[in-house]
Amino acid sequence: MTATVIDGKAFAARVRAQVAAHVARLRDEHGLVPGLAVVLVGEDPASQVYVRNKGTQTVEAGMQSFEYRLPAETSEADLLALIARLNTDPAVHGILVQLPLPAHLDSDLVINAIDPAKDVDGFHISNVGLLGTGQKAMVPCTPLGCLMMLRDHHGSLAGLNAVVVGRSNIVGKPMVQLLLGDSCTVTIAHSRTKDLGAVCRGADILVAAVGRPEMITGDMIRPGATVIDVGINRVERNGRMCLVGDVDHATAAAVAGAITPVPGGVGPMTIACLLANTLTACCRANGLPEPEGLTA
Repeated sequence: MTATVIDGKAFAARVRAQVAAHVARLRDEHGLVPGLAVVLVGEDPASQVYVRNKGTQTVEAGMQSFEYRLPAETSEADLLALIARLNTDPAVHGILVQLPLPAHLDSDLVINAIDPAKDVDGFHISNVGLLGTGQKAMVPCTPLGCLMMLRDHHGSLAGLNAVVVGRSNIVGKPMVQLLLGDSCTVTIAHSRTKDLGAVCRGADILVAAVGRPEMITGDMIRPGATVIDVGINRVERNGRMCLVGDVDHATAAAVAGAITPVPGGVGPMTIACLLANTLTACCRANGLPEPEGLTA
């Protein structure tokens, strides 16, 4: 068996096209232009790349992009004051503070200062609680992207056994809530799970988000299962750095029915879903119907 490759890059392009089409209708029919504000504190190289890509794709989707690049020594008071201004700016529908923040800044305090309705990362404690209780929330982008790809591949997820390996607040825990919302039977596992292989082999859907390179191998996967590899790990191979996932792709692809690659799988969906969340936030703020197929 050779697994079908779930092409996240192509899927993300379709999502961005859907977003752009909806943004054009908002502008033409209602005079509205969704706006996304991204705040970067410091000069972390990876964060700078992410912010640049987000800004480019925001503009390409027809939205307004607002970027705030602050020095690493920015005080907590100044950062909170900027967030307070963005919370009240009617042109801004989504606010994202790029993580990680410099060590002297309290990430939880900063994230929870964002208006929950503009929290397009879905990290605010109010959105976490809403998602956990099955209510309308802003959903974290990476789990939302995984859910979209699973729905596209399977159609209905009802009754399927899903295993999520990883318990982070950013991916693992919200992924569990989203799968439960689609009526999966869900198990959450992690690096300390006893007989992790046996747990994983019970999955029709296996989501690997544990942050350990190639931890999930082919012998841990049920034949025909769908594998979503969220991991992005830099490892050295033959004297050069390369990207690998949390899944050993070669052995897993020989067993699974479908699998996402790294790179080119879940990664491109994260920014696409950020744009979708910004569009959703704009629609909600103006009492308009939410875009179909772009929310949980």
